[in-house]
Amino acid sequence: MKFSNHHIKYCTLALLTAAVGLSSCKKDGNPNNLPDVDPSQYAGKVDGFASTDEIYPNNMVAYWSFDANTNETKSNAAPTTATNATVVDGGIKGKALNLSAGSLYYGTQFNAFKAATFKNFTISTWVQIANNGSSKTMLFQLARPGMLTGNINFILETNVLPASDVANLVVHPTFTTLGGGTQDNLNADRTLAIGLARWTHIALTYNGSTGIFNIIANGKNIGSYSNRGTGNNVFNSFEPNEVIIGGNYNVVPGKTVSADASFAAMTGKMDEVRIYNIAMPDALVKSIYTLGLMGK
Repeated sequence: MKFSNHHIKYCTLALLTAAVGLSSCKKDGNPNNLPDVDPSQYAGKVDGFASTDEIYPNNMVAYWSFDANTNETKSNAAPTTATNATVVDGGIKGKALNLSAGSLYYGTQFNAFKAATFKNFTISTWVQIANNGSSKTMLFQLARPGMLTGNINFILETNVLPASDVANLVVHPTFTTLGGGTQDNLNADRTLAIGLARWTHIALTYNGSTGIFNIIANGKNIGSYSNRGTGNNVFNSFEPNEVIIGGNYNVVPGKTVSADASFAAMTGKMDEVRIYNIAMPDALVKSIYTLGLMGK
């Protein structure tokens, strides 16, 4: 078969154009000459994090690891009163706090929880807890001296369902507002696997700018009443305040403030209590959950 000069000319032009196009595509694919990604740098990481400690480290203002003792690690504050509280093996990461109808009471004002700076928060903890059919459980309370209701009340309604129910838990936290009222959230869908031999991750996040108050359990947002409003409805960390883990004043020996008996001192375990001065995005709370499952 014979080809005319005209045909050859345009075939050659097409080949040259294709070659230039291929060269151009290769160059445009990495215009800044970035180095190749080494997959080994991401091995074992979750969302780019090698451990929970790498998530907002500068915003974590209080931390109870329970690895060596029951002190808050950043301030080294020891509990004023520890009731039926021990540190045991088998935590989600290292050791854990074991409470047998017990609590920890820190009768001091933590600088991190002063009203001027503590406007937003994330509270993250791992817990082994069971329903009991009779009494509520307070995981963490930012308590107000002489008052039963604190600035933050991390409440589990373990009184609602019988101890035989290990598939459902009512999480019902509250906070005190600038106007002196109380705001809350609640998981309408109670499906949440619990038990004294199962670690469950529960976190609260609050954004003072938007008034959004979330409950996140095992990486899933389970809250039903997240929009809590602004203005006088925003959270306020009234001073002085103290910290109670596992109860309120009525379960701490010598600190009773009323005849209310709706809460019992906690029976169960807690580990990795982390408090941040920011409202952490749901995705990063889920990263904390996933890293915890990996012991990180």
